Amino acid sequence: MKIAVLVGSLRAESINRQLARAVQALAPDDWDFDPLPLHELPLYNQDQDGAPPEPCVQLKRRIEAADALLFVTPEYNRSMPGVLKNAIDIASRPYGKNSFAGKPAGVLGASIGAMGTSMAQQHLRNVLSYLDVPVLRQPEAYIHFRDGLVDAQGRITDDGTRAFLTKWVQAYVAFATGGSPTA
Repeated sequence: MKIAVLVGSLRAESINRQLARAVQALAPDDWDFDPLPLHELPLYNQDQDGAPPEPCVQLKRRIEAADALLFVTPEYNRSMPGVLKNAIDIASRPYGKNSFAGKPAGVLGASIGAMGTSMAQQHLRNVLSYLDVPVLRQPEAYIHFRDGLVDAQGRITDDGTRAFLTKWVQAYVAFATGGSPTA
């Protein structure tokens, strides 16, 4: 399985990038994760739909080559970050050429706040629903991140969080390989 990974943070060591690596470490060995470089994307401009810039073309190609999608989002002002929304707009356009359509997705995120990324994930799920992206519904994963939760090798250090994320990954694997969105 090839998984396109969209992390909604531009920081190299963001907690959501760390979470994405931790999820990858819990996934089956034969799963190939492709972290997409959202930092290279220009702002979406409909005037460029006929001849998009090369980073936009590459984003669409890599998403189209994937079997499934993994969205790992922080929460900015109770919503998903602009960089993630921009990537979604680029890959879903022009009309009729939605690179995401029909690809199963997992959505999760981490925050230092107690509510995690619940609002960002809800907004992201609304957008993905419109784009014909089936999304794993349960379990939802709003990770309360704290220093040391993920070690340098991408392993979860807290037993309870590791057990929860292991169950989440198992549900995502089952869903992405043809299971029910309620897992």
